[in-house]
Amino acid sequence: MVSVSGGTFQMGAQNTDSSSSNYDADAYNYEAPVHNVTLSDYQIGETEVTQALWQAVMGTNPSNWQGDNLPVEKVSWNDCQEFITKLNQATGKTFRLPTEAEWEFAARGGSKSHGYKYSGSNTTGDVAWYSENSGDKTHEVGTKQANELGLYDMSGNVWEWCSDWYGNYSSSAQSDPTGPTTGYYRVGRDGSWGSTARNCRVTYRNGYGPTYANSLLGFRLALSSSTTR
Repeated sequence: MVSVSGGTFQMGAQNTDSSSSNYDADAYNYEAPVHNVTLSDYQIGETEVTQALWQAVMGTNPSNWQGDNLPVEKVSWNDCQEFITKLNQATGKTFRLPTEAEWEFAARGGSKSHGYKYSGSNTTGDVAWYSENSGDKTHEVGTKQANELGLYDMSGNVWEWCSDWYGNYSSSAQSDPTGPTTGYYRVGRDGSWGSTARNCRVTYRNGYGPTYANSLLGFRLALSSSTTR
């Protein structure tokens, strides 16, 4: 787990007003409006959860491509909750999925951000396994360049579940937001081995039903600051 010092950032992106610091010609409308978010300290996984860890906790491995250091995939949001419950029982900690805001802040590099388009670089291939270089499969975690916080694979390799329900952004400033109270889809971030570069940007977002699972989808863990001190 990597410690992330809290702070305030502008979440999202817009494809209008090219003079804005949050302008991105590749941004979709649902990445807007850009809004201020303030986060408390937290921790987030250095990499995606691996198959070795999933196997140790769950005793099974649902992944399409098998390998201890490959990211676990074909896990639904509900599957992740079952894994986290068992992991917490075994460790005495309170691991969870990151919120969408925590995920984006970490992907941007937190307070150390250089403003990259992808997580750690403006060149997709430096940091991401994606459609142009993946060979249509996952790759071992941590084999691409890390971002400013020392986090790997926050662009590409596998999509990552977040805790939030998927919904439209508000333009209002928020502190430690957790997303809508209800919804049909849970947030997925990151892009995957099958994604275009456009969909590996740090602001890109998608939603999947909580029972949905395929070989594009994995996750990483988070811990609140109150449980890590």
